[in-house]
This record gives sequence, structure tokens and C-alpha cells, in this order.
Amino acid sequence: MSEATRIGIIGGSGLYDMAELTDREERTVKTPFGDPSGPYIVGTLRGQRVAFLARHGAGHRLSPSELNYRANIFGMKLLGVEYILSASAVGSLQERYVPQHLVIPDQFFDRTKARVSTFFGDGLVAHVAFAHPVCGLLGTVAYDACTAVGASVHQGGTYVCMEGPQFSTLAESKLYRSWGMDIIGMTNLQEAKLAREAEICYVTIAMVTDYDCWHPHHDAVTVTDIIANLVKNAENACRVVAEAVTAMPAERGCKCGSALAHALITDRRCVPETTRKKLDLLIGKYFV
Repeated sequence: MSEATRIGIIGGSGLYDMAELTDREERTVKTPFGDPSGPYIVGTLRGQRVAFLARHGAGHRLSPSELNYRANIFGMKLLGVEYILSASAVGSLQERYVPQHLVIPDQFFDRTKARVSTFFGDGLVAHVAFAHPVCGLLGTVAYDACTAVGASVHQGGTYVCMEGPQFSTLAESKLYRSWGMDIIGMTNLQEAKLAREAEICYVTIAMVTDYDCWHPHHDAVTVTDIIANLVKNAENACRVVAEAVTAMPAERGCKCGSALAHALITDRRCVPETTRKKLDLLIGKYFV
């Protein structure tokens, strides 16, 4: 059994716990960016040590715009996490993505307005490559896990990340469809950006709950309808995450672990000491 906590799980709407997790302990983590959504639950899942975080906090108290994305991802880094499996509820923008299906998107489109989505600034500039925002290796692991448990799953597609907390207008929903977008949610883009900066592999397991509001037979998204599908999705998601944990490679064969190698632009001599200390966990190996 591996004692290293290399795998992080972020549970979204409907996925607030992992029943199969044993040897549990709560870890309250302090970060330079404030407090995460809550304590991390570190335990054993299928022989692997994992860290679970309920994205919206206990009792679903935090809206997508209120989440401290930086603290959530930095906390994972502090725990030694190298892989993040993020489970999230989404709306479908295409007929083929049926409620209760799962999607492993490989692209994101940003429609948020006022969210901080970088660890950098304060005298240190970094530009990470983000053409492919999802780790390809981890995306394959997640897709294979979905098929292994018999879930209806789609590989690839674009996730539109909107600000919320309101759902889309009909005009917006139709526009996203005309652009060829596939699914829509409110949380995952910032996580993906920050995970890349933290050199953590990241994938979204998107759980379809509704047809947004574009569908002629589903023209109003209600929380009641979504919760009904969330309950059904949560069981599938738990099985998928557990299967993915079992299949997680021992060594990373992707470039996520060196994402900052050519991204730090600022002359090392010009970086303020306070910034260097704050970000040492992320940049220390590049400042030796």
C-alpha cells in the first residue's frame, strides 16, 4: 500500500463524500491564499492514499463565484497530490449528451468574469502552456474507468465555464450551441488552470444533469430536476473514481509535472523575496 497522497479527488454538486474511503482523517490545511473549501479527507481507496475535498464545502455552502480555487489547488499540492480527479455536474448543450451520461472533456471555453485563476503576480510573471488544458494521460484513465464500470460516457468535447450562479438565458444557451460547445458548468476551468500552474495532472469527470434551457422539451432548468439526476450520477461517479484510482500509473509520463519549466518569465534576481517564499512550493526547484 502506498502511503504517499498522490491522488486528489474534488467532489462537486452531489458528490460530497466517498463511501468507500477508509482509514479516514481530516486535514485542515492553511495556504498563502487563504482557506480551502473545507478540511481534506485523507484516506485509503482501493489501496491508494487519496485526498478528498468537497468543492462547495460542508452542506454545499459556497457558490461557484465564492470558491477559493487557489487555496483548494494549493492545498492539494501541499498534501503531495500529483493527480486530480474532479467530478462536476454539468448541463448538456447537445442532444447526444443525455442526462446521467458522463463526459470527459478535453477543452474549456471561459465565460467567467471576475475570478482569480493564477498563483502568479506580485513581481513574478508566468505563462504556462494551456492549449491542451486536460492531462491526456489522466483523461484516458478516466475514460477507461467509465467504460469499465459500464457508464454511458463520451470522450472529448468542450466545457463552457460560465460565471453563474444563475443558469443560462435561452439566447446564451443557443449561442453556445451554435459555437459547437458541448457541456456547460460553473467551476472547472479555474481548477484546470491552477492545477497546470501547480504542475498537477487534472481531469474533469462531467456528470450531465440536464439539457440547459435550449431543448424544446426541457426549456427550464430547475434545481429539483438537477438534484434528482445528481443522486443517480453520484453513485456512478464514485465507482468511476474508485476504478480510476486503481488504474492510476505509478509514474507520470506526461508534461504536466514540468509545466513551469519554460513558463517563468521574470528575471530571477527581480522577484521579490516575499513572492518567492509564498510560491516556494511551486517554484522552488526552478530557483536553485
